[in-house]
Amino acid sequence: MSALDDAKYEKHREAGRILAQVRDEAAERLEVGTGYLEISEWAEDRIRELGGTPAFPVNVSVDEEAAHGAAAPGDERTVGEQMVKLDIGVHIDGWLADTAVTVDFTGQTELVEAAEQALEAALEVVEPGVQTGDIGAEVEDVIDGYGYNPVVNLTGHGLGHWEQHTSPNIPNRAVSQGVELEVGDVVAIEPFATDGGGKVHEGSDEQIYSLEREASVRDRASRQALETIVEEFKTLPFATRWLDTPRAEMALRRLKQKNIVHGYPVLKEADGKFVSQKEHTIIVTEDGCDITTRSR
Repeated sequence: MSALDDAKYEKHREAGRILAQVRDEAAERLEVGTGYLEISEWAEDRIRELGGTPAFPVNVSVDEEAAHGAAAPGDERTVGEQMVKLDIGVHIDGWLADTAVTVDFTGQTELVEAAEQALEAALEVVEPGVQTGDIGAEVEDVIDGYGYNPVVNLTGHGLGHWEQHTSPNIPNRAVSQGVELEVGDVVAIEPFATDGGGKVHEGSDEQIYSLEREASVRDRASRQALETIVEEFKTLPFATRWLDTPRAEMALRRLKQKNIVHGYPVLKEADGKFVSQKEHTIIVTEDGCDITTRSR
């Protein structure tokens, strides 16, 4: 049996099949007036119905937000006439798939298309031996051609076992120092296009966390939260609203202060401009790649 036929790759593929269906269905359901919490819980429940587990909380990032926007407990926000990025993940026994799509209610068709076509161009050049910097060059070239900028301080990434972000990074611009992709690599390629300068910075809102290290804690609520995190989420990102423990927000603050968990603040385009995104997960094969999150 070849390496690409073994059980872990089949679990990556199954995660991708579930995720492609949920992404497409969620994008179809999304409309002006849809609640952040409503679409997030719907997608996460749908993943479970289809036999997967959410690999991280559904990201609902709008307009200048590029990533890490997420529904808070009891969130009453609704989608307006905005540019919405849905970033969703699935795992099967810790083997992951990651995908994103932009659903636009602002009429900026070309900005959305720039990220989509940049991803297609990147996928065309994937094969064993290609340099990650060359993939970034394809992304940058397409987005530049539309008259926009790639977001240069966000990258695609490898996907490991119970690890959402591993090496190699897949840049969204040409870089001279890159890594050669090899058969069997599992990576997420995710171009971001913007009508701004092309950099993001951290905002103040933070609803997503992940485990940094295990440690003893005295506070009862923090200890209960940590037990849940270790048992249910391991090292994968989770949402505040996923913790069915007393005083979850306070417990997370204490765990963060002790460097037991770390947070993922919402990332915003530095000039306050719009951002679009498109993402697929792939497995590098001998003759190119298997796009696990492609619609069937």
